[in-house]
Amino acid sequence: MNITEGEDTLIEARTCGDKNKRVAYKFMDGFHSLCLDKRDILLAEIGACEMLLRACHDEADRIAVEKEIAELKMALDLMP
Repeated sequence: MNITEGEDTLIEARTCGDKNKRVAYKFMDGFHSLCLDKRDILLAEIGACEMLLRACHDEADRIAVEKEIAELKMALDLMP
């Protein structure tokens, strides 16, 4: 599954794997993408996963994306 949304998207998320589904990311080209800090990257990954979650029709994909969102939000909460 692969979801993108226009040129404003900084990161694209997709699910991969057969038995052990997981989420992979692709950074989209953009002049400002080199200036992202860790927090911006985490927020962009969460946004990409939320967009991907809305398009999930497969139960295994949905579970993998929900797990990824939870882990990203936990990492964001742990940041200083």
